[in-house]
Amino acid sequence: MNNIVAIVGRPNVGKSTFYNRLVGGRDAIVDNVSGVTRDRKYGMTDWNGKRFMAVDTGGFVHGSEDVFEAAIRSQVRLAIEEASAIIFMVDAASGLTDLDEDVADMLRRTRKPVFLAVNKVDNHKRLMDANEFWSLGFEHVFFIASISGSGTGELLDAVAEQISDEPEIKSDLPKIAIIGQPNVGKSSLTNALLGEERNIVTPIAGTTRDPIHSHYNKFGKEFLLIDTAGIRKKAKVHEDLEFYSVMRAIQALDECDVMMLMIDAQSGTMEAQDMTIFRLAMDRHKGIVLLVNKWDLVAKETNTARDFEAKLKEKLSPFSDVPIIFISALEKQRIFKAVDIALEVYERRKTNIKTSVLNDFLEEAVAKYPAPAYRGNLLKVKYATQLSNLHYPSFIFFCNHPKHLGENYKRYLENELRKKFDFSGVPISLFFREK
Repeated sequence: MNNIVAIVGRPNVGKSTFYNRLVGGRDAIVDNVSGVTRDRKYGMTDWNGKRFMAVDTGGFVHGSEDVFEAAIRSQVRLAIEEASAIIFMVDAASGLTDLDEDVADMLRRTRKPVFLAVNKVDNHKRLMDANEFWSLGFEHVFFIASISGSGTGELLDAVAEQISDEPEIKSDLPKIAIIGQPNVGKSSLTNALLGEERNIVTPIAGTTRDPIHSHYNKFGKEFLLIDTAGIRKKAKVHEDLEFYSVMRAIQALDECDVMMLMIDAQSGTMEAQDMTIFRLAMDRHKGIVLLVNKWDLVAKETNTARDFEAKLKEKLSPFSDVPIIFISALEKQRIFKAVDIALEVYERRKTNIKTSVLNDFLEEAVAKYPAPAYRGNLLKVKYATQLSNLHYPSFIFFCNHPKHLGENYKRYLENELRKKFDFSGVPISLFFREK
């Protein structure tokens, strides 16, 4: 079970309102796809102790009716193939439409659980009118109002029952995922590391269909290698490829400890989709290593590794404390260094700092740069401790006026913490509480 819940339906039925209620105050990952005028949103949420990724497939604006309907069908197909559960949203205010019937026809053919959410049921008349949607033939029907939250609890209770409790891979070994856009060389890297043709490698983007798990045990190193390898070849628009590979990345991120995000050196930078995956990994507090592949094909007189790295770190800001390795999967250049670095990041992610050592650090950091005063009030950060119940480094800082402690000072403390204890490649969390 991949723990992806997709929200599908025609535009203006309230998908985004429901999605925003679902993810609450969490920072949503927004994927702006140019040319189609759609915002896709990916956000983590939990309900009844179940944690899952909600995907709002978004809506489409002006275009010919054919393009419009084809785009909706494309979204539904993707949801059917990639999600573990589907919320199909319709609108009680406008009633049942032909496009709703069309989407329902596609969803009835899947074995995935489908939950029909009849939205905007906010008065007795609409409740009566909403009964027409039973004619679509779905077993799980919920009358809700996204804006007020009415009925959404019952819907989410039913969805949560479909979410798996256990991670897919049960192993104490480090789990490293190779993630990236189609055709950047993920399968070539897997084959080079394993020394065998584990995956089919062709120059056609999206050759591999499913994430492949391989046991690596060589040169004194042992771990599970997850090759997302993206997706199968699609004859349709490139935009489908992008959505597929993000969905694949979400699945791999569920399972891995460290992500090796691979980009193509020839592209010259990180593209929008790379940034989406990067932010997804940060949101899930996974270890991150950046691999710049096909470096052997780049003209060195116009592009030095130092210049390239500086541009990448500027793009990644404010979280630029990430190892960047320039490799060639085909020529096997620096691929074993990439593995070494990924395993180092894995170990850093397990870092546990004694409270006494942490507070010695805090004393030095505050003496070096005291917190600025707020309206004449001296701000004091007095004490720090590490949370022990999380699978990534998280720290609580106690201070007299946490609400008035500026973002710049919080970032200063994080940067100092990173330098002192070497959290390169590891997203960390700092919480500030009143004492």
